[in-house]
Amino acid sequence: MELNNVKEAFGTALPDDGAAVDVLIAGAGPTGLALGIDLARRGVRALIVERQDRLSPGARGTGLQPRSQEVYDDLGVLDTVRAAGGLYPKTALWENGRITETTEMIERVDPTPAIPYSNTLMVPQFRNQELLYERLRELGGEVLFGTELTAFDQDSTGMTARLRRADGAERTVHGAYLVGTDGGRSTVRRALGARMSGPSLEPGAVVLADVRVDGLDRDHWHRWPLANGGFVSLLPLAGTDYFQSFIVAFAEAPDLSPETVHAQLVAHTHLGAEQIREVLWTSLYRPKAGMVDAYRHGRVFLAGDAAHIHSPAGGQGLNTSVQDAYNLGWKLGQVLRHGAPDALLDTYHAERRPIAERILDTSTRLHRSRELRRGRDLHQLDIGYRDSPLTRELRTDLAEGIPVAGDRAPDAPCSTADGKPTRLFDAFRGPHFTLLDLGGAGVDDTALPAAPDLLRLVRVGGPTPDLIDTDGHIRDAYGPGPAVLLIRPDGYLALAAPPEDATAQVTAALGTYLGADLAPAAR
Repeated sequence: MELNNVKEAFGTALPDDGAAVDVLIAGAGPTGLALGIDLARRGVRALIVERQDRLSPGARGTGLQPRSQEVYDDLGVLDTVRAAGGLYPKTALWENGRITETTEMIERVDPTPAIPYSNTLMVPQFRNQELLYERLRELGGEVLFGTELTAFDQDSTGMTARLRRADGAERTVHGAYLVGTDGGRSTVRRALGARMSGPSLEPGAVVLADVRVDGLDRDHWHRWPLANGGFVSLLPLAGTDYFQSFIVAFAEAPDLSPETVHAQLVAHTHLGAEQIREVLWTSLYRPKAGMVDAYRHGRVFLAGDAAHIHSPAGGQGLNTSVQDAYNLGWKLGQVLRHGAPDALLDTYHAERRPIAERILDTSTRLHRSRELRRGRDLHQLDIGYRDSPLTRELRTDLAEGIPVAGDRAPDAPCSTADGKPTRLFDAFRGPHFTLLDLGGAGVDDTALPAAPDLLRLVRVGGPTPDLIDTDGHIRDAYGPGPAVLLIRPDGYLALAAPPEDATAQVTAALGTYLGADLAPAAR
């Protein structure tokens, strides 16, 4: 079986007692689904269990930042997500039944050769999840809905989990690792005894609702200020015929019934009762912020909201969560399929927790300031791992602006040796490492693994190029070279080295990632 096929192995029923998986994932939100996709394409046998009987409803978090769009590109889901989404419209401020001001709350940025996805994409979270789930199933994966993780144990050989269906049926599943992606009230986190700590946010409550509205244009994000400093807003949701409503007005938890939400929208906007046609879904949000001290507990990992909770200010939570999965997925694949040392998994905490701390600071600052304008500083393109134990920068005298080891690897349009247009992201896409030989650095490919699912050597320029830097975009993004750059499967520079002794430096770096599969194949 080339790709993971959970559906084939388990179908829609619980596995028999004693069944084994490589990775058990608790929770089928965006984090769990993204992790399932990444593991599936690596041939890792994963099983996702979800307590609810379906994917979570509601638009919830709608912003997909540019860096997350690059992740979705690699996972093979971006085209469908972009088709389902759209850009955020201008904000219209209403007073006395008319629009008095319009502003560009979400800054629009022109794409560049290095940054092809430059704007925040609006996608309702329920649709985001549906498309991730479809991609998971394309790869042979499946989710066991109506299945709750109730308990687990672990030892040096693996973990054992107890699962319970809604009808009370129970089974035991064995696996190598467990990942808790089960949200802010994580069962996995509580069972571990991992406590969250973080800044305190002022008490309050925000009502979210998905509603159908008549007589309101879909070219604006509509906003009505309230006398108490709160506001009501209606955002036209891309790809749907309804709006997402925020009612920021309550100190205490209100009644979330459709009738009460309907009445509040009528009371706080200029819309008549007949124009609020239908309230489809409601939810209550109370401001919380925090993160766990450790992302890894032996054979158990925490990711997404199970590891960190943010204010929604700035649209960072979902994006940070999906990128947790993207960081952990390739590392689990290397350990489980390619013999990499278990210590590689420790770098998940070492790399991702500082990111969560930074994002937590940002979202908390925005929450407290009540600043609504959002710029490119929230796009997460500047996130990197320069201080990671996996990062090695060996070059000197670099020009300003050239990415160093630990930074995101930029895109660049170019062409193949026979003149066909392509781009670097096409070379990076997939579960493999990419080795860029820039300007004829002279890497000896006979000393490297020959399996393309592990490592792909791409020569840019030189006597036998794979890619031609037709318009100089690679030079602009990475410098003139010559140099050797090792790109991780998650699109960050792991190693950057000058041409001198480059082959030995690459081989040493690969030993950290490839383990038993480091040896070059016979040619």
